[in-house]
Amino acid sequence: MKANLTIFLTTFFSISMIHSQETVSIWQTKVPNALINNQYIETFRRDDQGEVNGILNVTEPTLKLFLAKNDQSNNTAVVICPGGGYGVLSHEKEGDKIAEWLNTLGISAFVLKYRLPSDLIMEDKTIGPLQDAQEAIRLLRRNAEQWHLDPKKIGIIGFSAGGHLASTASTHYNIKVYDCDTTSARPDFSILIYPVISMEAGITHQGSKLNLLGKNAPTDSVMNYSNEKQVDKNTPPTFLVHATDDAAVPVENSIQYYLALKANKVPAEMHLYEHGGHGFGLGTEGTHTRWPDACENWLRAHQLISR
Repeated sequence: MKANLTIFLTTFFSISMIHSQETVSIWQTKVPNALINNQYIETFRRDDQGEVNGILNVTEPTLKLFLAKNDQSNNTAVVICPGGGYGVLSHEKEGDKIAEWLNTLGISAFVLKYRLPSDLIMEDKTIGPLQDAQEAIRLLRRNAEQWHLDPKKIGIIGFSAGGHLASTASTHYNIKVYDCDTTSARPDFSILIYPVISMEAGITHQGSKLNLLGKNAPTDSVMNYSNEKQVDKNTPPTFLVHATDDAAVPVENSIQYYLALKANKVPAEMHLYEHGGHGFGLGTEGTHTRWPDACENWLRAHQLISR
């Protein structure tokens, strides 16, 4: 009986620690570019079993902190951008679970709950997610001492539409989309997993494009958010993962971004898998299940982890 109680309590407190991470607001004052809409209320999406698997209608952007449990005073850190077609945030599979994996590598992780583009709550919906991503990176650098981070080892990882946001943050970090201080918003590295990269017809994910840019998007907006066209020599080193049989986000998104990185002599590594489809997170079954190991090797080679 006593042994069973000990096991129960250990399990209970372990689960409680996993699900009780500190959450901080990104914006300390008024959220920029925001419109007040009291009818727009944050809600949760549930699967067939009733389990929460997504967040909708975000109005208050936050970071969920998963600080590394090690003795280093200057940890590598990663901002995590969950996917969901710019219509929902897959915050468990492509958020919390990714943070827990990064913690096992000694990396502090920060799950970004970013605003999903909407004319109902934004003056300009095309810049809303980028505003949140830029400020998240700046917030990590401003709090580097408190959170024991190395301000020169702040990266970003994104999945699907979150990969589009991560690649936008990696190519538009000098674009001023809100009033800010001089803290750099440039990620030091980026990890893009089955990312939406382009907004061009024939390669883009139509749902992400529609949600971000709207119907009949102007040519200049399509060009601006086709991030393979925005790469330059200062784009951060990048690790890419995609499945060839991805029917939602064509593999050409990653290929075109990789070729742009290569042309600009930006360090890049890409892993293309035969099978995997879309939305496999850390891996389900098939050849893609080893991508976290490949990513760990890449992080180690770039001296972002030491063991």
